[in-house]
Amino acid sequence: MPVESEPLRIAMVPGVTVAKWTRAWQERRRNSPLIVTPISEAEQIEVLHDGRADLSFVRLPIEREGLSVIRLYGEVAVVVVAKEHPVSLFESVTEAELESEVVRTEDPADAVEVVAAGVGVLRVPHSVARLHARKDVVAVPVSDAAETEIAVVWLAENTTPDIEEFVGIVRGRRPGSSRGPAREEVPTASDTKPVQKKPAQKQGGGAPKGGGKAKAKPAAKHPPKSKARGRKKTGR
Repeated sequence: MPVESEPLRIAMVPGVTVAKWTRAWQERRRNSPLIVTPISEAEQIEVLHDGRADLSFVRLPIEREGLSVIRLYGEVAVVVVAKEHPVSLFESVTEAELESEVVRTEDPADAVEVVAAGVGVLRVPHSVARLHARKDVVAVPVSDAAETEIAVVWLAENTTPDIEEFVGIVRGRRPGSSRGPAREEVPTASDTKPVQKKPAQKQGGGAPKGGGKAKAKPAAKHPPKSKARGRKKTGR
């Protein structure tokens, strides 16, 4: 009977979804359990140092000393406002258009309650806004705000085969693929196929038959980019 190994412990900050990666792990490693723990951003690195987690999905920036860090993706910044707020009528806003707003700094779960009552706005990554979505608030993208970034990190000195395999799943590595850099393979005599020589081209510049000049392909036309800043939503 297969013996279960020690569980791989994973921590994740609000807004991160790891379900597709944990499912892939369970399909490949049925006897290697996972423990997934939601954490706050304040403890996203602390959980590694105090031994509560082997891997942590974090929101950058962080202090990277002693850590292996792999950036995964960026998140669009949004502003959460009450449904009756004027900003809710726009598809996107700019930083300058929010200068006069009172920005809430509480925990997002608490801040959304205050914002829904019409007091201030909340600036968060889109994934966090979606986590706290409700009918009486609206999340509007901030078009010129910098993206936040999600990464997976672990203590470099504590790297294990299990950590390497889970990180490989996150990065899209297929089952059985090598963790190390690919080596250049030298073909053997049985693998080598004779090279067929192509007939030499006639001199003359490659003009088409009939003496006509080669026609250049027309340049692809690109539709003009639409400006989304400050544009009101239709149908509101």
